[in-house]
Amino acid sequence: MTDIAIAPEETSAAPATHARPAAFETVPVAPQIGAEVTGLKLSGSLDAATVAALRRALLRYKVLFFRGQHHLDNAEHEAFGRLWGTPVPHPTVPAPDGTTLLELDSDHGGRANSWHTDVTFQAAYPNFGILRGVVIPPVGGDTIWANTALAYEKLPAPLKSLVDTLWTLHGNDYDYAAARPPVDVDNHGAKRYREVFTSRLIEAEHPLVRVHPETGERALVLGHFVKRIIGFSTQDSNTLFDLLQRHILRPENTVRWRWTQGDLVIWDNRATQHYALNDYGEQKRVVRRVTIAGEPAISVDGRASIARSE
Repeated sequence: MTDIAIAPEETSAAPATHARPAAFETVPVAPQIGAEVTGLKLSGSLDAATVAALRRALLRYKVLFFRGQHHLDNAEHEAFGRLWGTPVPHPTVPAPDGTTLLELDSDHGGRANSWHTDVTFQAAYPNFGILRGVVIPPVGGDTIWANTALAYEKLPAPLKSLVDTLWTLHGNDYDYAAARPPVDVDNHGAKRYREVFTSRLIEAEHPLVRVHPETGERALVLGHFVKRIIGFSTQDSNTLFDLLQRHILRPENTVRWRWTQGDLVIWDNRATQHYALNDYGEQKRVVRRVTIAGEPAISVDGRASIARSE
């Protein structure tokens, strides 16, 4: 994949005033997912044409990386988020005062080191995540994203035919002990975070394959919030889940980002999974996320996700 410059004349969604987007460049970070954007200072006052061009780039690359956004504070981070939709707080984890932010502080259990798509235990799970690096360890703490639309595309035809018909139950009470190393389970901060995270049970049923509302792509909806594939025994559900997750997590289907302080990353939560590596020991890591409201997933046959409990 060659470098792609998003020049003003290449955009087609400029408003009626014929405003043109600011010029920026997208440089692929991995062949199948992810691009670094250069030439932009992010803020809540970006013009509509520039935001539209960024949105087209995000739909193409699934994840966009921005270095050096040190000027962003909580308020401006949220203002930038509002350009993408409606920021919403986490349904169970309290936000810092006066914000909708989710703060993930490694000292207080904020180490999401297992593969997931954000908040799929809600029927209308988020469209986008916008994550800002606040305190970054000198080594470790990278995040990896996987392209769930490409994973579906690469499935054998008979397996596509099967998964197109299946539904899954997701819940916020997933098995942390199975997903994380024992050191995390025994950590007081991790235990407290889990108590807050599961302070009320939230469950939803999703199609295993959703149709992306903007691109029309089909993507697999899995990750660690899946409790079971509906209609299967526990053993068969786990076997099929593992098979499909292996397709999602093939190395060539992923991109890995080494954070520096001031980085900002935005991803399409409808077509990705991600994993934050817990490999930095006692070093401190703090990231803050603006989460953009979504809508229920739509299955191949046109049915919408269902809330089981909220």
